[in-house]
Amino acid sequence: MKYFATLLFLTAAFGLHAQQINTLKKTEDTLSFIRSKRMSDSDLQKKKEGTFLTGIPDFSSDPVTGFGLGLRSNIYWNGKRDNLLFPYTPYLMRFKANAAYYTSNARELVLSLDVPYYKGSRWRFKVDFKAQQNPSNLYFGSTEETLGELRLPSAPMGSSGYGTYKAFDVARKTLRQGQAGEAASMVSDALSNRFRETEFMLNLKADYALGKGVWRLMGGYEIQHLAYATFEGKETDAVDPLTGQETKALNGTSLLRRDFQQGKISGLEGGWISILQAALIYDTRDFEPDPTKGFYFEAANEYSSKYIGSQFNFNKLFLQGRYYKKLPVGPRTVFAARFGAGNIFGKQAPFFEFQDQWSPDGSINSLGGRQSLRGYRANRFLARSVWFANFEIRARLAEARLGKQYFGFGIAPFFDAGTVRDRWQDISFKNIKTSFGAGARISWNQSTILFFDYGISKEDRLFFFGIGQIF
Repeated sequence: MKYFATLLFLTAAFGLHAQQINTLKKTEDTLSFIRSKRMSDSDLQKKKEGTFLTGIPDFSSDPVTGFGLGLRSNIYWNGKRDNLLFPYTPYLMRFKANAAYYTSNARELVLSLDVPYYKGSRWRFKVDFKAQQNPSNLYFGSTEETLGELRLPSAPMGSSGYGTYKAFDVARKTLRQGQAGEAASMVSDALSNRFRETEFMLNLKADYALGKGVWRLMGGYEIQHLAYATFEGKETDAVDPLTGQETKALNGTSLLRRDFQQGKISGLEGGWISILQAALIYDTRDFEPDPTKGFYFEAANEYSSKYIGSQFNFNKLFLQGRYYKKLPVGPRTVFAARFGAGNIFGKQAPFFEFQDQWSPDGSINSLGGRQSLRGYRANRFLARSVWFANFEIRARLAEARLGKQYFGFGIAPFFDAGTVRDRWQDISFKNIKTSFGAGARISWNQSTILFFDYGISKEDRLFFFGIGQIF
């Protein structure tokens, strides 16, 4: 009996030792190709060990969604400093949980798990889940005609537009005579550029580092269920054109509904979307959440078809390049630049696919909003083809430790540019929309970046707040 127990113990110990040796070999193989990603000595000294939580409250207010309260949080597993991968990885594992609730019953739940260099290997796994209902999505059209001035949904062709969003917003609320099929004799257009989206999404991705590791090949699968509604007949804000007094009125026909009825767009009925994803990635960044040097390039593709259980047929291609260079100014000043270009193939591609470009790092709303043109509203310019560029100077001004927490404080002046076209063959540098501005950056334990950006364009002035560098 003693002999059997000893044999069992030795077998278990040998198995554990063999497993440790196998993990160490994987780690050494991984180190052989990611040494170029080593963090700078100054950043490495500030990288936090072990497991820790970062979280901030999320407050917002919108005329449609009302007041919102939420939480944006991350749990990081960084490991110990004696881990061979510690100087080279942004984290060993990260779990993100964002939740928000609004007085209009709008809500959002986002969960995400990211495991780079799984068990010291070349594999990286990501799982994302989202459940949300958003009644404040914006729609201004889905062709290159959106590059023109803002126009009311009910305006006849050839009529003049509005040079600023403020003037456009006043005009939308001004009462007008109801048209055939509308809910009243006098209606408002206050909600006519908005629509509600309800989404449930599950995404699974895995990538594998090739050769010396700067190239990665990624594959994924995503399934979504989407539902849409517009606000015809809903009571909303209005202004009497004779007296200038504020009042209430029923909303007229929305632009999205008009375009659907006229056959200009498809997909308003929503449904199930099944998507196969693939990407080729080149990445030499030294620290993914907040790089100081390196390149990032991706060629990403999404394919949706009835043959894989989808109700929609389309194919989306997106190319993106990023560049980071530490400048010899101050303790940590980085020049960051990004260029992206995408196209949607398929005559009946649904309208909602025009509103973002898929990237393995996370989808990018285009064109307008905090991820592309920060001086314009989200989805201000839409068409089948898009290109955009972003430039930032990220300068660290001060650093501080509060207990066991490390914080860095900086500024980031920026310049954005981009345009859209109905055909990729027509993409050019004509009719470019630009915006500029400046932002504040707060680095929390290296991995969590808080941003505060104020964007300016000919049309608008916008403030954005959130977590993470935009690229």
